[in-house]
Amino acid sequence: MKLAPGNRRSWRALLTAGLFAAPFLSCGPAQQADLLALEGGQEAVGTQEQGAISWTLGAQYDATKANINFNVYSSRATRIELYIYKTAQGAQEVVKYVMTKNTTTNVWSKSVAVSTLQTTYGITGPVYYGYRAWGPNWTYNTSWTKGSSLGFISDVDASGNRFNPNKLLVDPYALEISHDPTNATNTDGTLYASGATHRLKDSGAQAPKGIVLAPDTTSYGTKPTRALKDDVIYEVHVRGLTQGDSSITSCRGTYAGAAQKAASLAALGVTAVEFLPLQETDNDDNDVSPTTTTDDNYWGYMTLNFFAPDRRYSCDKSAGGPTREFKSMVKAFHDNGIKVFIDVVYNHTGEGGAWSSTDKTTYNVFTFRGLDNPTYYSLTSDMQNSWDNTGVGGNFNTFNPVAQDLIVHSLKYWKDELGVDGFRFDLASVLGNTCQHGCFNYDKLNAGTALNRVWNNLSPRPATGGTGADLIAEPWAIGGNSYQVGNFPSGWAEWNGYYRDTFRKDQNQLGSATVTPGELASRFAGSSDLYGDDGRKPFHSINFLVAHDGFTLKDLYSYNTKNNLQAWPYGPSDGGEDHNVSWDQGGIAADQRKAARNGFAFLMLSAGTPMFNGGDEFLRTQYGNNNAYNLDSSANWLNYALSVDQTNFKTFAQRLIAFRKAHPALRPANFFSGVDNNGNVMEQMRWFQPSGAVADSAYMTNGGNHALAFRIDGTELGDTASAIYVAYNGWSGAVNFSLPWPGTGKQWYRVTDTCPWAEGASQVATPGTETLIGGEGYSYGVCGRGLLLLIAK
Repeated sequence: MKLAPGNRRSWRALLTAGLFAAPFLSCGPAQQADLLALEGGQEAVGTQEQGAISWTLGAQYDATKANINFNVYSSRATRIELYIYKTAQGAQEVVKYVMTKNTTTNVWSKSVAVSTLQTTYGITGPVYYGYRAWGPNWTYNTSWTKGSSLGFISDVDASGNRFNPNKLLVDPYALEISHDPTNATNTDGTLYASGATHRLKDSGAQAPKGIVLAPDTTSYGTKPTRALKDDVIYEVHVRGLTQGDSSITSCRGTYAGAAQKAASLAALGVTAVEFLPLQETDNDDNDVSPTTTTDDNYWGYMTLNFFAPDRRYSCDKSAGGPTREFKSMVKAFHDNGIKVFIDVVYNHTGEGGAWSSTDKTTYNVFTFRGLDNPTYYSLTSDMQNSWDNTGVGGNFNTFNPVAQDLIVHSLKYWKDELGVDGFRFDLASVLGNTCQHGCFNYDKLNAGTALNRVWNNLSPRPATGGTGADLIAEPWAIGGNSYQVGNFPSGWAEWNGYYRDTFRKDQNQLGSATVTPGELASRFAGSSDLYGDDGRKPFHSINFLVAHDGFTLKDLYSYNTKNNLQAWPYGPSDGGEDHNVSWDQGGIAADQRKAARNGFAFLMLSAGTPMFNGGDEFLRTQYGNNNAYNLDSSANWLNYALSVDQTNFKTFAQRLIAFRKAHPALRPANFFSGVDNNGNVMEQMRWFQPSGAVADSAYMTNGGNHALAFRIDGTELGDTASAIYVAYNGWSGAVNFSLPWPGTGKQWYRVTDTCPWAEGASQVATPGTETLIGGEGYSYGVCGRGLLLLIAK
């Protein structure tokens, strides 16, 4: 059973006027011959100094800051013009320049004197810019003017070119962009479209522009060097983290606001915060109708530019403000020992796909597509449409080395210039594609994939910790052979969908789904069946029960079905997964909280790297909405006004996180051994039946058994506890567990029991206050669907 990555993207097909809409194109499993030759080449492996960008593309000041050098790649354009603006929106250009092509590198260049811009054109503030491009499908005519059809041959030609000089193009390497294509000032998305109805509309005055930035010296602090195995990951939306927080008196919902939460997240025990997409995305529409979901893109999975921090999330919206403020936020987290991960979307872009399934001509053209469509996008075999494994407009051409250059340069910029510590790659199977056009085939062993290019170029963090980047894949996409949990290249960490599915089924589908004790054991112990065959370790399994995409932890145990069609502010949200493996626990609130405690305990007591969603530590609800991609509302922002039950759960979560961090036996560098390695007559790890007998193969493979316990020898793993014991009762009724031997001269002490009788502020004992239970053979009754945690001392 697989839970799909969600229908979070189906919404884009419903956007007004078709902006960003895309049909779903079925994906054939067979790899076909690439239709275009590869271009470009790999960059030498290495790191760079902060403030020293190691590539020339984009707009950069020279060493003297007397000139700005503009460089943009296109192998197929026949003419590119640079347009420079004095203001971001609503006005025409002040000057334009013809760019010169280097026929060896396919890079078009123009150097402009800053003094000329200042004295001749009166540009004393930010320099805004964009490009217009001509090519084989729209040839240059000297009489062409903006809005003209002169030179037009077709919207798309047989080679997949989609040049349209009426559309101002954003530089793919712009370090900031001025605004989104549609926003409160301009709600007309048709300005950017091709096709018979829209191709002659000039987008220049309203289009987003790149902003020329001088090198920035804002510090992002000292990066933590913690090993991934020791991390506790907190996935959260940067706006949702503080937009509803009354304790934040300025800059709520921004990078500056998030910086003010760093200390409280450190107190919770979080060691890595993973932000939903922060690269510039199409979310300015959220402000057009702020009390509805119309056209809203809250999550941010429609990237407009891979370098620019999203301006909407910056309290300082001036040119350069988002960059400075983002780095200051990173420093605040680094100062509190917290890594900063960001969710990156290199599988598709905000340009989307075809506006309809029957019209191959009408596409959005405002950046990559208008510069070099076949280089940047994977196309169908006839080169007329996008190949789509994403559901929202077509794959980025991740097997093309030039497109890979952009991905790698973007990642290096965020890592080396902006201070980011790691990346979660959305729909990462697309980065494992091994063909450019006409097919999709994932192959982790192909050295030419973007996955292997990223690994070889980004200085991954060593397993033992140190400098480098943590790399985490969402190991699925849509269609083809894209579901690849456990099958990413060696070294990559993955969101473990099997972990999520196994525990959800065991908790919520007793009697209707079969989960064997052996399956539970595999997930508790780090999923060696998925990661042990290629040299990977337990921590490469990112263990999670819920994420942004789906129910919250509370809602997983409070709703039987999704509830997405509510009125604002709780919805409506289209799409969403129908098969959630959720259960409302018979509507009993105490049992819902117990189930949530179990779920959180699974995460903190399993080998692997735990991740939970922002607000799950205090039972945040989305009121049953499992696809809140468009819900930029108070119902989806974290609400810190907690009830007694929420406060108790937060204390439970905080203390369990602390327990995990205090006990290295729960964070093994290698998979557990089933033998005694240090001669103390206790195996490193052993599984038990409730009776106290060893859980043999017959027990572990019997789907009728629903109770399981394990003991870890802490002495082999440098733990302060000589042993740790966990008993989980998946039955609906109570089960007695006969405790195993705790070691010579030791007794078992209770850290927590998740059952309702223990609920309260002290449900998890603080170190030194654990309750003495007894020794070997002591019978301990665990309530139905309850969990027990003991230590030996």
